[in-house]
Amino acid sequence: MTVFDQYAQEYDRWFDENVSLFQAELNALSRVVPKSGKGIEIGAGTGRFTQPLRIRLGVELSRPMALIAHGRGLEICQAMGEKLPFSERQFDYVLLVTTICFVADILVLLQEIHRVLVPGGVLVNAFIDKESALGRVYESQKGTNKFYRQAHFYSAEQVAEYTRQAGYSGLVFSQTILGLPAEKPNFDAIRDGTGEGAFVILLAKK
Repeated sequence: MTVFDQYAQEYDRWFDENVSLFQAELNALSRVVPKSGKGIEIGAGTGRFTQPLRIRLGVELSRPMALIAHGRGLEICQAMGEKLPFSERQFDYVLLVTTICFVADILVLLQEIHRVLVPGGVLVNAFIDKESALGRVYESQKGTNKFYRQAHFYSAEQVAEYTRQAGYSGLVFSQTILGLPAEKPNFDAIRDGTGEGAFVILLAKK
């Protein structure tokens, strides 16, 4: 049993208890996630992003999390992102939201996503930048935070390198959540590039 199996309800409540953070992330994703085509979210969790972004299909390894997402009307496949139960060239876009920090091999995951994307398909990969102010806080709290204890955070530069190694091109970054929670961060600003925001989104094409 993983921490996500044991504390699925607690994980889901986080979004209700941190509405400003959640909405900032959702707003930034809404700008870049394709509005048409066949999409899938890998590491869909409880469906908090899958549902509002109008993605009907998700992949989630944790059964308790998948059941919560299913209760939101989503079709959830219980599987590992590194071993997707789909044939090649099935999806126009794939979404990852703070998923890469919980997988054993990020390169294998990105290669597997590359396999199931159609030619010209889009990867939307959102993650916490290890080098950001908030990222450094999360890194320092790994010993006490049950969800981040097993997480491995990456810098934007590291994620870009893995993405290129997996065969993607046309990388474009955007970012939001500028500053620390204790310092009243800017939740509204969405900027191009990296280096200021904690929540970074990387778009890349197959």
